[in-house]
Amino acid sequence: MSSRRDHVWCLEVLAKGLSALTFTMILLQFVAALFYLINLSLHAQASALTTAIAANERLCFYADVDKAGEKIGFYFAVQSGGSFDIDFDVKDPNEKIILDGVRERQGDYVLTANTVGEYAFCFENDMSTLTEKLVDFDIMVESEPRREAPAKPGQISEHTSALEESVFRLNGMLMNIKRTQKHFHTRENRGFSVVKSTQNRLFWYALLESLGIVAMAVFQVYVLQTFFTKTGRRYKV
Repeated sequence: MSSRRDHVWCLEVLAKGLSALTFTMILLQFVAALFYLINLSLHAQASALTTAIAANERLCFYADVDKAGEKIGFYFAVQSGGSFDIDFDVKDPNEKIILDGVRERQGDYVLTANTVGEYAFCFENDMSTLTEKLVDFDIMVESEPRREAPAKPGQISEHTSALEESVFRLNGMLMNIKRTQKHFHTRENRGFSVVKSTQNRLFWYALLESLGIVAMAVFQVYVLQTFFTKTGRRYKV
């Protein structure tokens, strides 16, 4: 009888130990997943191409070109601040301006790098004395792949050419979708900025109007009180 009890007690202890071990493993997996998500979010924030440019500030970003003839894609859009405009310029490694603009709201350009080296992409917010500008931008340096001529005629089949054409067509469609998303993202941010500015103006207008009404009421009460309590002089005849 005692051996059976000991056996049952051992099973209960083993079950409790397994339950505790399972709970500990689940907790460790949850903590590991939480740290992974935090690390992923920090990495995503670090890779965001959005910057704030203070008033009268000039901010530059740089991209390296390894060989001549590479394509440089440059996109920017002012998300908030002032009239949603900013000055910009692009310089080659010889400090020569190859692209510039004044009071531009957004732009999407493709440049051909004729010189190897470091290219500078600068934004300047000198037209604003107090307003900060939030700019979303993207700089892409990519080489244009060129297929070499085949050694023998007919080496590249029509099926391969059709497949490459389909791939390039899909790439173009994806780029159009990306540009459309950027466009709607910019419009959303600008609309939100306008709504926020209008809301602030309405708040201060309503506050000043309320203060004016209160001041007018106090002034009227003061005038009436002075009118009825003022004592005049009496003269005997």
